[in-house]
Amino acid sequence: MTSKKLPEWVPPAGLQLHLTGVHFDAIRVRGVPGEAVLHHLATLTDGDPGPVVREVAGGRWTYFLIPPGVSKRYDWPPGAACLGPSARDLYVGIPAAHGNTYPLSWRCGAPEDGEFVDAELLHGVVVAQLVREDW
Repeated sequence: MTSKKLPEWVPPAGLQLHLTGVHFDAIRVRGVPGEAVLHHLATLTDGDPGPVVREVAGGRWTYFLIPPGVSKRYDWPPGAACLGPSARDLYVGIPAAHGNTYPLSWRCGAPEDGEFVDAELLHGVVVAQLVREDW
């Protein structure tokens, strides 16, 4: 059995808040649209979209983790919040790879060191899911 090397920002247990724009940027999508984005992204990546954190309580947010600083290269549509380097501090809760991490969990397993969601592919899927041309 091989074990993957986890990024240093994945906590050994429980949850930790991490400042966006340092180890990763995050694109946040709420509820059913977030699940739809994840479903289509997983389909396009043979079930391996990269690190995605899901909140199962409250706003039921889905966080897609992309390389730090990359989020600003794209114009994210309404419904997709860009959490990257900004004038104010923005944090994302990161769950441990295993154990009790309620209300957060890794949607497709904890990432390997250096693994991120493909930002360009994510942007295309988010735009396709959230932008309605008939508006």
